[in-house]
Parts: sequence; C-alpha cells; structure tokens
Amino acid sequence: DPDLHYTGLKYTEELMKNAKLLSAPGKGILASDESNGTCGKRFEAINVENTEENRRAYRDLLYSVDGLEEFVSGAIMYDETIRQKDSNGVPFAKVLLDKGILTGIKVDTGISLIEGTNDETVTNGLDGLSKRASEYYEMGARFAKWRAVVKITDDGCPSEVAITETAHSLARYAQICQHAGLVPIVEPEILTDGTHDIKKCARVSEKVFNAVMNEVITQRIMLEGMFL
Repeated sequence: DPDLHYTGLKYTEELMKNAKLLSAPGKGILASDESNGTCGKRFEAINVENTEENRRAYRDLLYSVDGLEEFVSGAIMYDETIRQKDSNGVPFAKVLLDKGILTGIKVDTGISLIEGTNDETVTNGLDGLSKRASEYYEMGARFAKWRAVVKITDDGCPSEVAITETAHSLARYAQICQHAGLVPIVEPEILTDGTHDIKKCARVSEKVFNAVMNEVITQRIMLEGMFL
C-alpha cells in the first residue's frame, strides 16, 4: 500500500494518474508562465502594449488553438494567468481541462544570492507555499514548476553550498506540492554558459542530479507522482 510509505499523502492515486497524463507519448508541456515583465519584452518586439488585457488575449489565443490537445498535455501558467478567463468568461484552467489538458503553475518567487559564494543563487518561495499550492489546486492547477539554477565556472562553481541548497529546496517544494495535490516538476537547471567542456558539464550534472535525487528520496517524495 503506497499510503503506508507516503505518510499523510491523500492524493496518491491522483498524482500518479496526472503524472501519466502529462507524460503521454507524443505530447509536450506548453510553458506559458512568463512573468509580466518577460511577456512585455515579447510584446515590445511586435509593438504591442504590455497590459493585463493584452496578456489575457495572448493566453486566450494560445489556449484556444484548435487541436492543441493533440500535441499538448499540460500548460504552465503564471499567477496572473490562472486567475484570468477567456473571451466567453470561462476560466483558462477550465478551458484547458475541457480539452483534456492539465493546468500547471509556477510557484517559485524568484532567486536571491547565497552570501559567501561566487554570486550563486537560491530559489525563493517555500514560505507560504503550502497555502498557495492548496489555493492553486482549488483554481484547477494539477502540476507545478519551480526553477532552480546552478552555474558552472572555472573557479569552483557550483559550490557544495549551492548544490546542497538547490537539492534541499527542490525536495521541500516537491513535498509541499504533492501534499496539496500538485505533481511537481523537479528541475535543477544546469546552465550551459561558460568556458567548460561537455565532459565537465556531464560530471557536474551527475553530481547535482545525484544530490537532488538523494534529497528527494530522503524527504520521501512519491517518485511516481513527480517529474525530473
């Protein structure tokens, strides 16, 4: 009985079912979770004013495409977007669900520097995440995204501090999300920028993924209900 291992996890079956839906063969996840600022940069390139209504209309255009469900299994939203509706007043999460597409939500709140390192960063957003994740579930979200960035440099990055911090926060985020019914995408993003070669990138990647999975198992995340 999986419930015996994943203590207090009431969404076990739903998490496994949704993880399978999201990873349907031949389908991908639409990342429509740009912050309002990033969305503005895209609009600037085509001379469109960055207003809430224009952002809503843009999302509406994306989600209402005929046959979207043939190629897309999930769509990640930004906080503003999950609260918005299509031209007929139907919430976007419902528009997608009616097509068999799951709604995802970006739940991190940006990054801050880890003092004492070479400008390495930690992802913020664990404070209050339990409440926010439950609210997003009520709004129709069924999976979540959290971006954790690790950089490689010739002078020792990523540091042990950064790797530990990244692994711990990713696992905490995953644990909180699963208890709220959201399938977490656990994404330690190793930046390719730098002068290092592919072999060093592979070594660092293995070390980081190892640390992340070790923490994920330590914190008893249900592996069948998450994405790496």
